[in-house]
Amino acid sequence: MAGLDIGQIFLYFRSNLFWKRLMPLDPALNSLGFAKPPSETRVVVAMSGGVDSSVVAAMLAEEGYDVVGVTLQLYDHGAALAKKGACCAGRDIHDARRVAEEMGFPHYVLDYENTFKEAVIDEFADSYLAGATPVPCIRCNERVKFKDLLETAKDLDADCMATGHYIQRMMGSDGAELHCAADPTKDQSYFLFSTTQEQLDFLRFPLGHHPSKDETRKLAAKYGLSVADKPDSQDICFVPNGNYAAVIEKLRPGAAEPGEIVDIDGNALGTHKGVIHYTIGQRRGLGIGGLSDPLYVVKLDVDAKQVVVGPKELLATRRVPLREINWIGDGGFLSGGEREIAVKVRSTRPPTDAVLRPISDTEAEVELLVAEEGVSPGQACVFYDPKSSRILGGGWIWRGH
Repeated sequence: MAGLDIGQIFLYFRSNLFWKRLMPLDPALNSLGFAKPPSETRVVVAMSGGVDSSVVAAMLAEEGYDVVGVTLQLYDHGAALAKKGACCAGRDIHDARRVAEEMGFPHYVLDYENTFKEAVIDEFADSYLAGATPVPCIRCNERVKFKDLLETAKDLDADCMATGHYIQRMMGSDGAELHCAADPTKDQSYFLFSTTQEQLDFLRFPLGHHPSKDETRKLAAKYGLSVADKPDSQDICFVPNGNYAAVIEKLRPGAAEPGEIVDIDGNALGTHKGVIHYTIGQRRGLGIGGLSDPLYVVKLDVDAKQVVVGPKELLATRRVPLREINWIGDGGFLSGGEREIAVKVRSTRPPTDAVLRPISDTEAEVELLVAEEGVSPGQACVFYDPKSSRILGGGWIWRGH
């Protein structure tokens, strides 16, 4: 518990006690919630080759479950062998296969390159070119892992699919619910808000209630896994070293067209080598030094090829328009009307108080009680129950303020 503040410790104990209260107590149910022995329960484990999913597979295999490991080849890993710190590269496929051999369960590699390119990479490139700040990891979970891979798991006659995500699945009065991880520093709820109720019924997240990543690594060492000391992934798997612009230029040749850096009144302050090199809220690297007050990127005008800069206060916004709403809270999204919730508009920020106003089944507006800076189209806005650790869904930010 070292390093956690009082609020985080409270969340940890509350979510764990809540988890214990809501999980089935029927001794006839196994640890995954099925009324049959583990040996008769088939579980497909989505294995990235990292320590988290490897521990999930090893833990379930040790408990006697019929484990089948599946790793997705999402892009040409031959080009990625020299890259460290990202998932799903060639080395990671090898590591996943090795864990399966060590623990004695079957392992398959599925070629999802075309699916991944069409469902994730192409949209990432187009969104970035349109001046948005996309979050491809959410789309990957939504369109590949929890859609195509989940269907593959069902085709393999699995009872459920388990992943190494740090998030909790709890049983509530109306069925399965999604809750934040016990360890708030590892919580991945922002990246899983688009999980549907049907998917949640089939998914399991065995690591969600662990108090820390250290516990996961201790389990990896206990099982003697070769990945026990493997570093965590840091980058988006197809974006080497976080260089988004380089990837966009490779995917969309000629995308980096030069233009002007202008102030909010349209006055030219300098030039740039392409809008794709900038993000909303950026301050450093603008190349317009010598001004008395610091300026920030407040807008990207793709059509005019302009980077618009202004004072920091222009970054603050309270009204956030959303579309592609996914609601996994109680009742209907529209029938619930306006409601007080907590939201995250960036993965690294804590939930903040807000008011949710549904417009249609798929559209809404969120009003933040305290203005946030740097809210950008292409990011997600995730909904939380302000009184518990439950995730209620979320949507995609689609217009600037």
